[in-house]
Parts: sequence; structure tokens; C-alpha cells
Amino acid sequence: MTLTTEPGPDGRPRCRWCLGTPAYLRYHDEEWGRPVADDRRLFEKLSLEGFQSGLSWRTILDKRENFRAAFANFEIDRVAAFGEADVARLLQDAGIVRHRGKIEAVIHNARCAQALVAEAGSLAAYVWRHEDPAAAGDGTQAVATSAASIAMSRDLKKRGWKFVGPTTVYAFMQAMGLVNDHAAGCIGRAEAARARQAFRPPVR
Repeated sequence: MTLTTEPGPDGRPRCRWCLGTPAYLRYHDEEWGRPVADDRRLFEKLSLEGFQSGLSWRTILDKRENFRAAFANFEIDRVAAFGEADVARLLQDAGIVRHRGKIEAVIHNARCAQALVAEAGSLAAYVWRHEDPAAAGDGTQAVATSAASIAMSRDLKKRGWKFVGPTTVYAFMQAMGLVNDHAAGCIGRAEAARARQAFRPPVR
């Protein structure tokens, strides 16, 4: 699929996909593609990408605040402590996607994240080991996976994580700044590149 831009409300070019709603536009302008080193935000995004499977990101973004309230703001240790009563509570929460498998996967993945943090020092240190600067293209063609997302997906699955296929992981990498997939000519492409230049990936 060819990546294209259109003028936003201020007349400046942006990725076409973000112009559907004001929430999409804010997400594009303020978040998407900017590098993130905060474990809570990284875990949140991996969790929400899992919930998105089979749905649109717009659906998940519109419910993001509800998800945060339901899942203890995606604090890893708090979610890891959820039990059956929490699963039952979440299945009754109309503000989120009520899918038992995905709900249980977030809780399970929080426990996997605890083990990963103990090993790598932080979720961020682990995630940024998988950055592939060569993965992003020139902003003209959209892709769904990369060698880096395939490798990270495979490793997470070996560690027991669920709902972390290569496409899900690539969408996570795009959003968290591990690749810059803003369309050529989009104002966000240069802004994301500058943010990445100033960013220092965490290490243990």
C-alpha cells in the first residue's frame, strides 16, 4: 500500500490515516512514532495492540482511557496481581473490549514482563535491543512486518507472551518510535526523526 499525505486542519501535510477524527490527529501529532522508554507506556501499548487484533486502532484508541481505568493504568506489577475476580470484573466492563482470551493474556503477559524486567533491567531495555534503524522505508510504502518484529515476536513467544504476533509487534514498534513510518512529506516524519536523534535507548 502506498503511503500518502493530506493537509491537516492547519494546512500542513500529515499521514492520511490520521485525519479521520480529532483523537486520531492528536495521537498522530503527539505520540505516534516518538521514542518511548517508559515501561508502563510500553506495556500498555503491547497490551492494547493485542486487544486491537481483529479490530481497528480507532476502536481501541476511543476506549483507551477506559482500558487504563480497568487495568490499573497498565502498571505491570498491579496487573500481574490480578486474579479470577478481576477477570470476571473486566468481562462485565462495557467500556473495554470484553474478550476473555485477550483479558487473560494481558494479565499473563504482565507476569511475563516481570520476569523479563528482572532479567533485562527494564522492559524498555529489552524492547530497544530490537530496534532496527534500517527497518523503516522511505515513507512511500506501508509494510506490516519487519525482520526485527519477527525476531521480537518469536522471542516474546518463547518467553510465554501471548497475542504478540509479528504484525502486532511491528505496529507496536511503529507507535513507540523504533521505526519511523510517517509518510514522506508528513510533518511527523521529520519530528519523529529529531526525537529519535535526541533519544538515548535505555540499557541495563
